[in-house]
Amino acid sequence: MNKHKLTVIALFIVLAASFTVLLSLGSDIYREKPPVPAAYVDSGGQVVFNRDDIEQGQLVWRSMGGHQLGSVWGHGSYVAPDWTADWLHKEAQAWLEITAQRRYGDNFANLDPEIQAGLELSLRQDMRRNTTRVSADGGTSVALSPTRIQAIEKVSQHYISLFGSDSELAVLREQYAMKEDTIPSLVHREKLTAFFFWGAWAAITKRPGEEYTYTNNWPFDPQLGNTPTSSNIVWSILSIITLLAGIGALVWHHASSRHETLPKPNEKDPLFFTKPTRSQKSVAKYFVTAIALFLLQIFLGGITAHYAVEGQNFYGIPLSEILPYSVVRTWHTQLGVFWIATTWLATGLYIAPALSGHESKYQYLGVNLLWLALVVVVVGSMAGEWLGIQQYFDLDMNFLVGHQGYEYIDLGRVWQLLLLSGLIIWLLLVTAAIKPAFATQTEIRPVMWVLYGSCVAIGLFYGAGLFAGKHTNLAVAEYWRWWVIHLWVESFFETFATSVIALMLVRLGLIRASSANGAVLSATVIFLSGGLIGTLHHIYFTGVPTSVIAWGAIFSALEVVPLALIGFEAIQSYRMHNAAPWMARYKWAILFFVATAFWNLVGAGILGFLINPPISLYFVQGLNTTATHSHGALMGVYGMLGIGLMLFCLRGLSTNLIWNDGYIKGAFWMLNLGLAAMLFMSLLPIGLIQFFAVLENGYWYGRSPEVIHSPLVEGLVWMRVPGDIVFAIGGFLLGMFLIDLLKKSFLDKFKAPGVEDLADKVSS
Repeated sequence: MNKHKLTVIALFIVLAASFTVLLSLGSDIYREKPPVPAAYVDSGGQVVFNRDDIEQGQLVWRSMGGHQLGSVWGHGSYVAPDWTADWLHKEAQAWLEITAQRRYGDNFANLDPEIQAGLELSLRQDMRRNTTRVSADGGTSVALSPTRIQAIEKVSQHYISLFGSDSELAVLREQYAMKEDTIPSLVHREKLTAFFFWGAWAAITKRPGEEYTYTNNWPFDPQLGNTPTSSNIVWSILSIITLLAGIGALVWHHASSRHETLPKPNEKDPLFFTKPTRSQKSVAKYFVTAIALFLLQIFLGGITAHYAVEGQNFYGIPLSEILPYSVVRTWHTQLGVFWIATTWLATGLYIAPALSGHESKYQYLGVNLLWLALVVVVVGSMAGEWLGIQQYFDLDMNFLVGHQGYEYIDLGRVWQLLLLSGLIIWLLLVTAAIKPAFATQTEIRPVMWVLYGSCVAIGLFYGAGLFAGKHTNLAVAEYWRWWVIHLWVESFFETFATSVIALMLVRLGLIRASSANGAVLSATVIFLSGGLIGTLHHIYFTGVPTSVIAWGAIFSALEVVPLALIGFEAIQSYRMHNAAPWMARYKWAILFFVATAFWNLVGAGILGFLINPPISLYFVQGLNTTATHSHGALMGVYGMLGIGLMLFCLRGLSTNLIWNDGYIKGAFWMLNLGLAAMLFMSLLPIGLIQFFAVLENGYWYGRSPEVIHSPLVEGLVWMRVPGDIVFAIGGFLLGMFLIDLLKKSFLDKFKAPGVEDLADKVSS
């Protein structure tokens, strides 16, 4: 049995074992999720909140933007507080004040330290105790103490006023970037407090038979007894050991492997005289659309960042009444996925006919209809999200066509289904185009199977988001949400990209097919070994059992292992742009691949591992350290790769045209330098300041206005401006390059009517 067959067997073993673990742990999450009791009651059985209040409150939270306005259990946006930590802190302070006044007739702050310590002990005993009762008919209820009910009423009133238009909280709303009357309906605001209370109750209440809470003692709040569990510490240490062992093994393997010399390149560009098919030419409109979405995302990103210093205003303009922060941030994050996915899907539609030399009967029509469907989903979902957050829909209609409230799968269920349908159509188009290539025996077939397998996964795995239904328990919804974000985007798109790049380089004659087969198969095994189960590191504190911490810690460390040698890939890619004189045509596509390798190490690797270990994420989840990693990974890795793939395809579609390399050169350096400045001059320093604030006072404080709107942090937010401007210039230059190419294409068409080029695609 040769090495390639062994690698294929290893790949199937990794896939089978990883999904077995993921699904098994998912079953545990379903069984051990924080319960939603039938009712929370007082000592006399009077209902405080019932299950319907909580479930309707969750829909209200989703309708106002959900994760895009503050966070719950640490997941969401960063300007408003984490509502879980904020509720717990406010309830604790109210409990202490009520008890101090009742017992001692004085404010808590004025009491002797010994008395304060005694009251805090009583506070912890009251709030951490699990008083869930099961009735004879199987119903559950939770008994609350009279003091706690008083505290809950006080905190509830605060939130009812905050999400309304109470003038006394106008300054706080501005600091949270909330518009006036965020939720106009008083009934809905009351339901919202029930959901916030339930999330806080799960975060402070001990699991049955355990000394830690349903959220594994998150958020950090020493006054309430929420401190790191032994699992957080032990598995963090073991994850670091796993990382070191994995890097050592990979370096050893790399050093002992036989590295084939690169083949001598052809004297002429093998692709120069390749005539694009009709469907390939129609792919160009996808790239135009992607760059337009990218430029819109950049613009919205600037507004989002500005909300962090001026709250509801944009340079004095009350923009939040028209474009609330939650809308702008929704569009900003969603457009990032849309434009990057568009470039990658377009690459699949371009590369499939190139591999087979075949175009099916309806390929051209399908490519154009799919583009139209993409535009409808983008425009329709964005409109629905704006209408939903502005509270034009009722809760049921909002779920269907408005805002689902879950970050990265925000779009309403109808749009979500349409997007999944579009991905399935894309998969069918790719299948029809690539199928003839499998009928012939070629050296590159293993890579083609990996490519096609990743296309199948991309087409189908977005459907995991559909398991998060209207009333799905939040712990379960988070599990499926991260299947979409991590598996769909970070794992299978990674596999798709690796195989596509390898196929491109083989077609150019820069690497041997046998080398590509071995490299792609091995890389896929290594990436998926950590990447699939590594999904779990996102959900350590979302109401899951501690077994998730163990698996997630070890395998998220393995995610970083292959990135340790990513520099070799970067150097090899860089050398290829000088392999032959004609390679100058592909120089900037290759350099964007180099940038991808760099950001894979820095953004995904270093900045990712900064927050991956349980003990680290326990303190920094939902701080700007998370934003640092997400920007470095999403834009640095997948964005740069999407641009590189786009440039490669455009080169095949405009073989007879001279490119304006000045535009691309400027775009390359401005995008990379702007991204670096954004991360290291602003986002990372803010995250570290918040980290210290959390350690000193608790998680609630790191997300409070006292920190977020302190002069130092606001100054660092302003330090984003240079990086944002540089990055925006890069996006503008990329747009100018595409406009220039389109103009040359049209002019070339009129000069030489027989030449088929990019203009044919755009006109179609």
